[in-house]
Amino acid sequence: MSEIEAGTAGPLFEDFLRDEGTYAATTEQAVKRVLAFQLAAAMKDEGITKAEMARRLETSRSQLDRLLDPANESVSLGVLGRAAKVLGRRLRVELV
Repeated sequence: MSEIEAGTAGPLFEDFLRDEGTYAATTEQAVKRVLAFQLAAAMKDEGITKAEMARRLETSRSQLDRLLDPANESVSLGVLGRAAKVLGRRLRVELV
């Protein structure tokens, strides 16, 4: 019986990333991508355009584009918290 048939799929992907030395960077990228996606989805759900969101955040449209760019990792928790508040949401950060 193979490992997959026995109910195990082999080493965890996280272990592979750690072995490659890319776990931290990959995790940070994934978190930023999820947050950007969630912000964009919340804006869509609320019917808020980018121009309106930028106005509510008292920032420029280009700054908002950076916030919504999944590849841009230089976004502060303060900005994320403000964006969440504008959308009637809250930002939750936790250590696990």
